[in-house]
Amino acid sequence: MNSIIFLLANIENGSHSTDPNNTQGLIRAQSHFPLAFGACISLSKRLVMAAQTRALVSCKWLADAVRNNLVGPKLRILDASWYLPKTKRDPRAEFLQKHIPGSSFFDLDDCCDKTSAFDHMLPTSSHFSQYVGDLGIWNNTHVVVYDTSDFGSFCAPRVWWMFRLFGHKLVSVLDGGMRNWLADGYPVTADYSKPECTGFKATLNQSWVKSYEDVLENIGTKQVQVVDARSAGRFWGTEPEPRDDTLPGHFPCAINMPFSSFLDASGKELGTEGLSKLFREAGVDLKQPLWASCGSGVTACHVVLAAHLLGHPGVCVYDGSWSEWFKRASAELIISEGEEKKV
Repeated sequence: MNSIIFLLANIENGSHSTDPNNTQGLIRAQSHFPLAFGACISLSKRLVMAAQTRALVSCKWLADAVRNNLVGPKLRILDASWYLPKTKRDPRAEFLQKHIPGSSFFDLDDCCDKTSAFDHMLPTSSHFSQYVGDLGIWNNTHVVVYDTSDFGSFCAPRVWWMFRLFGHKLVSVLDGGMRNWLADGYPVTADYSKPECTGFKATLNQSWVKSYEDVLENIGTKQVQVVDARSAGRFWGTEPEPRDDTLPGHFPCAINMPFSSFLDASGKELGTEGLSKLFREAGVDLKQPLWASCGSGVTACHVVLAAHLLGHPGVCVYDGSWSEWFKRASAELIISEGEEKKV
């Protein structure tokens, strides 16, 4: 119970600290959570409040939860690592060798629409429900997602967005990912115990997903800002795409904000001041409708997360992104400074 109380104190104080002498947080927690101090508050309520407080949790916060044996039906940790084939990395094999204690592996290429011609497009609600239920996740489970990218965060925001898209708001990204977990000296393990399956129920918010037709129409109406999170070279057509069947470039009216620009040198998310400056300098007004795109709908979710952290939830994602656009759009709707063009 003591560990729950000082975690509540840190949440209430807006801190990632796990110092039990967090006096201000304890005072606020005692005022706002009297049942906790009466030993009647449930673990699930603590986790719900934690998830509602922030979309990011620190390595210190998660390490404290692991150390206090809180991982279970009310708190699940997911390694959502995914890499392009050209990297020659096998994220599932890496997971089996080393992961954060208590983690399960979330495979973007498994929890997807396998009938689609494009990579890891969104699954149906029933598929997501079954897949997530097999990971031991209930509708009141706090889910923390991380990946093992050298960036600090690469595809974890995609899985964070997927949970929110399917109606599960109790989800956070581990700030800085495995890169910072290891840098901070926290433990890893090869041990894995499959959680007991649950009855998770997903409810899809279809309005958050945009299609090729939506983007095509918006090029004419210019009603919505669209940010492309790929690197500047891929956006402008001066660097190759990682997929051999796709040339670089962008569609008309897109705004380039490389996903890596949302991270600091350590791989953690920029603070609100830094994020606000990025959007401002890119000419993006977060008070106006905003969609995000990238190569295949993964790093676009960094835009969604950044806007969410600034108090603007609900940025939509073009799921097919550039992989679909290049294959379906006519040549005049592909802008590129590169020498090779689509004909």
